[in-house]
Amino acid sequence: MSRKHRSYLYLLIGFAAIIGLSFPFEAGLNSYDMRIVINVGISMILAASLNLINGFTGQFSLGHAGFMAIGAYTASALTTMVFGTTEGTTQELLFLVVLIAGGVSAAIAGLLIGIPSLRLKGDYLAIVTLGFGEIIRVVLQNIEPLGGSLGISGIPRYTTFIWTFGILAVLIFVTENLMRSTYGRGFLATRDDEIAAESVGVNTTKYKVTAFVVGAFFAGIAGGLYGHYNSLIRPLDFGFLKSVEIVVMVILGGMGSTWGVLLAAALLTYLPEALREVELFGIKFRDFRMTIYALSLILLMIFRPQGLLGDFNAEEFIRKIRGKPKKPATTET
Repeated sequence: MSRKHRSYLYLLIGFAAIIGLSFPFEAGLNSYDMRIVINVGISMILAASLNLINGFTGQFSLGHAGFMAIGAYTASALTTMVFGTTEGTTQELLFLVVLIAGGVSAAIAGLLIGIPSLRLKGDYLAIVTLGFGEIIRVVLQNIEPLGGSLGISGIPRYTTFIWTFGILAVLIFVTENLMRSTYGRGFLATRDDEIAAESVGVNTTKYKVTAFVVGAFFAGIAGGLYGHYNSLIRPLDFGFLKSVEIVVMVILGGMGSTWGVLLAAALLTYLPEALREVELFGIKFRDFRMTIYALSLILLMIFRPQGLLGDFNAEEFIRKIRGKPKKPATTET
């Protein structure tokens, strides 16, 4: 079986697993636990989409929450102000349409900000993307038809376990296949040495803009999922700290490691909630949970600077499980 066919098979297996898990999860978890699970899935989508920009192309974006906000407001406004609430199959189709609309609007914003700014590098790019994210937040805060600082409320709860993790499966599928394509090689060349890549004819700006647009698209979809689960979105939800939180997930998981980023997103979303219930020697950890959270990050960066799975190779891991020897490196004479 070819690699392309295997990737489609893994996607189908992933969808089957998600559908199979959805029934016991939705039946056995209370609303609080299900909220944590959905938030974990949304965080995974955000972190994996930012990994395309920061991890695979070596950029440093601090405005990812801005793309999430655009997607959330676009999808929520369409649902509450244009289409209204629906049920049954029409609801599922409507939700798919508004999610794609949110992703496309965020991708357009990524293109508009990417073309003029991605010729910058390092700290300069970080400052520009930070400014972009704050501009989006302030603009949304002052648009009265969208609720101003109060945001949009009464958003129907369409987001489910299947929707969240199904979109995550699609994102993983797109990322893995994209990185094996010519574009993926362009991303890695841009990350490893931009000057050397340009010297051999690689249009690094094109690859950076492509990564920016794809990452923004999935961040917009994550915003739509977020709005249609919480039933309320406010500009405050998409501030600078939200962007920093997503960046921390990428760095902690390992820059350029899809599975490491997913693991870090799950841990950093679940850990603060898990510490609420921990009590040891009469000390309630919920009073110090954010201190423990920050200390855990510091220790991990000291003892594991490459991230949780920064050197993990999924294909090599599967090959070892199947008992196949490592492929020999090819040499040219």
